[in-house]
Amino acid sequence: MERREEQPGAAGAGAASALDFTVENVEKALHQLYYDPNIENKNLAQKWLMQAQVSPQAWHFSWQLLQPDKVPEIQYFGASALHIKISRYWSDIPTDQYESLKAQLFTQITRFASGSKIVLTRLCVALASLALSMMPDTWPCAVADMVRLFQAEDSPVDGQGRCLALLELLTVLPEEFQTSRLPQYRKGLVRASLEVECGAVFPLLEQLLQQPSSPSCVRQKVLKCFSSWVQLEVPLQDCEALIQAAFAALQDSELFDSSVEAIVNAISQPDAQRYVNTLLKLIPLVLGLQEQLRQAVQNGDMETSHGICRIAVALGENHSRALLDQVEHWQSFLALVNMIMFCTGIPGHYPVNETTSSLTLTFWYTLQDDILSFEAEKQAVYQQVYRPVYFQLVDVLLHKAQFPSDEEYGFWSSDEKEQFRIYRVDISDTLMYVYEMLGAELLSNLYDKLGRLLTSSEEPYSWQHTEALLYGFQSIAETIDVNYSDVVPGLIGLIPRISISNVQLADTVMFTIGALSEWLADHPVMINSVLPLVLHALGNPELSVSSVSTLKKICRECKYDLPPYAANIVAVSQDVLMKQIHKTSQCMWLMQALGFLLSALQVEEILKNLHSLISPYIQQLEKLAEEIPNPSNKLAIVHILGLLSNLFTTLDVSHHEDEHEGSELRKLPVSQGPNPVVVVLQQVFQLIQKVLSKWLNDAQVVEAVCAIFEKSVKTLLDDFAPMVPQLCEMLGRMYSTIPQASALDLTRQLVHIFAHEPAHFPPIEALFLLVTSVTLTLFQQGPRDHPDIVDSFMQLLAQALKRKPDLFLCERLDVKAVFQCAVLALKFPEAPTVKASCGFFTELLPRCGEVEPVGKVVQEDGRMLLIAVLEAIGGQASRSLMDCFADILFALNKHCFSLLSMWIKEALQPPGFPSARLSPEQKDTFSQQILRERVNKRRVKEMVKEFTLLCRGLHGTDYTADY
Repeated sequence: MERREEQPGAAGAGAASALDFTVENVEKALHQLYYDPNIENKNLAQKWLMQAQVSPQAWHFSWQLLQPDKVPEIQYFGASALHIKISRYWSDIPTDQYESLKAQLFTQITRFASGSKIVLTRLCVALASLALSMMPDTWPCAVADMVRLFQAEDSPVDGQGRCLALLELLTVLPEEFQTSRLPQYRKGLVRASLEVECGAVFPLLEQLLQQPSSPSCVRQKVLKCFSSWVQLEVPLQDCEALIQAAFAALQDSELFDSSVEAIVNAISQPDAQRYVNTLLKLIPLVLGLQEQLRQAVQNGDMETSHGICRIAVALGENHSRALLDQVEHWQSFLALVNMIMFCTGIPGHYPVNETTSSLTLTFWYTLQDDILSFEAEKQAVYQQVYRPVYFQLVDVLLHKAQFPSDEEYGFWSSDEKEQFRIYRVDISDTLMYVYEMLGAELLSNLYDKLGRLLTSSEEPYSWQHTEALLYGFQSIAETIDVNYSDVVPGLIGLIPRISISNVQLADTVMFTIGALSEWLADHPVMINSVLPLVLHALGNPELSVSSVSTLKKICRECKYDLPPYAANIVAVSQDVLMKQIHKTSQCMWLMQALGFLLSALQVEEILKNLHSLISPYIQQLEKLAEEIPNPSNKLAIVHILGLLSNLFTTLDVSHHEDEHEGSELRKLPVSQGPNPVVVVLQQVFQLIQKVLSKWLNDAQVVEAVCAIFEKSVKTLLDDFAPMVPQLCEMLGRMYSTIPQASALDLTRQLVHIFAHEPAHFPPIEALFLLVTSVTLTLFQQGPRDHPDIVDSFMQLLAQALKRKPDLFLCERLDVKAVFQCAVLALKFPEAPTVKASCGFFTELLPRCGEVEPVGKVVQEDGRMLLIAVLEAIGGQASRSLMDCFADILFALNKHCFSLLSMWIKEALQPPGFPSARLSPEQKDTFSQQILRERVNKRRVKEMVKEFTLLCRGLHGTDYTADY
């Protein structure tokens, strides 16, 4: 914390000097803060008041501001200033003034016991802070003294006022301890002292809570005080009597909330599980609340049911392991579990008619984990007891997941609908988890229920019930491999029998089919049962996300079995795309789905489908290319280019993706010929160039054009080869006109894939030299406005060195200028740009020996690089980047050792470099450490981190723990 003498001169309130921190000026500033309509004046007043609070004069004016004739806002400021002085500037107070300060605070608290409550609280916080600073040495029995002083009969304040003031003081004491700035060693001593002092607090609280004559306001304060003390991790057995009294107080509606808070805080202490006997005594107390819970549910009293549920869950969730261990008490714990089950299944729809059931979900995870963590024998016993409970839980959760009637749902607000959606996701996660305990029997159970529901003529059909059962199935199938489940064929057979009359049900049917797409790939005969449903749903804008994502999953997983359906899928997709039924992102997914689908067809078939699919867009693009640029045609152009690039992302006739995944290939015989994507790209190349010529200034359009080629290159790899010369030429023209990062990123892709092939080297080399020359010119003009271009340029240079160092042998490449620009880029404030520049140097330095121009430039300018690195470590760069700079030092040491050993001594010679905080010895030690370590990169990183802390004056401080 800033010390007093470091505070800036007072500002605001007439830019007064520090001497003007007088009572009158403070009052004027407070008036300005509260009543001046001008926001600037308010801000100035607030700034000035903050300085006043920490000034030496605060000791004087604080007491005066507490005078009885002042208004509460002024008195409150006085009390707050006292608290700040005591809590932050304790070391400024002479020890001989401790007692008088304590006495003054007691006097003020007594006076405000019957005055303003907010001022009283602030004064209590100030006294609490004073007590914590004096405990245990100077004021060993602080709490007992407080109790004694406030119980003295000769006080001018009435008994109830004194009692409430004492309770307020005792309540804020543990709270102030939790937030205090005490050093760690002091915190331990004070905590131990407070634990002892509990002996002076708890008997008083018990007495006040159990006294029939205690007024409600006193008992409420007692519960809050107890709640505050238990958070100091008081042994649970010491709280027994108070917990029982708090349970009794639950019957009083005025004390209900405070009682719940106190009981939950007491039960939830991490240490409480050590006191198993006390926990066992609590179970009957919790079970004793069941009638009150039932009544509350019956009467729609959500607050009471919520509070009782919190207590039951606190006991069950925090202590299930300890209570399960008491095998002889298994029945009482099972009764508690059933009470929590009642809370999970509480009637009503979350979050409209109830908000309690969601509190219980974590308990079911905890209980399951604890049961499955026991040794085999004990686990078998508990599995027998709790498997039926978990089957019941599944029924309860699926009931809770059901949608309300359409009419009721129509009245819900968008916020309630969103909360219900999140609640269903939580239920879905719980069901998925429960599968671990119940296994395949759970799926059979769900399937049997769904079968009965869809085939029974006795019960009236409920779409909500059907939807919930399917939702349960989908929750499990999405993350667990159900390929071996014997109920999935039956489920796929049932799906077409579902009468879909509702959007929510249709959505869940779609997502369920999507979750089973891998199973369909192993059982292709069943595809025809569900595909018509998906294609039908594509035409409904309300089912946009679920239908498109499901089609994409089917096209990805089952592509080799889809040729018989391809014409139909393409026709339906084309239709919905033309009608513009879906939003942009779903259109992109749909194109990806079609890319997967077409990948498995014969080349002739692919070209035929591509032609019908793309032609309308090409015509549209031709029309747009003729028009004068404006915002609406820009959107249309970016949309069409996006559709093409998403199609080409997944259209992979060479099945590179399958090879990457190492899966079994089921390639269809593909007739030899050019790649269909290349054919299409060559056809539209002129058109794309035309569009570009009009939109070169627009980063979004340029990015969309580059994305088409970048996605195609990544997917096609070597098959893209025929396009390399013309794409290199186009990129060169684009970048020369207006340099943009996306063009450099695409150049990097081309270098990565084609630079090492002799046939493609000339166009790649020409493009590389051109973009380098343009970027170097940009550096001469001032690159600070283009950190993204510098970032992409550095990544391109690093890729060139990695894939084809020969690019640096070309006479037309100014390696020296490139080197100097990269050194400059090291000093950029943008972290990604700095990382990319460091990446370039870590690729460049190992090439010193093999690439002559690189060796030459390092010899001539390497010292400049080292100085930039040392400046960064010395404090110019963010500490989060130190590993990147350590990599450069390591590379210099490994590949240019003799040069580095000469440079580093020279560089560190000047006083104050790279930091004024370093001694010559520290610099010498660092250079020796670095030069010694040529093998272990991790050690160099540690040295650099250590050195940068010394440079920044942070070595050995708490702040270093942040990294």
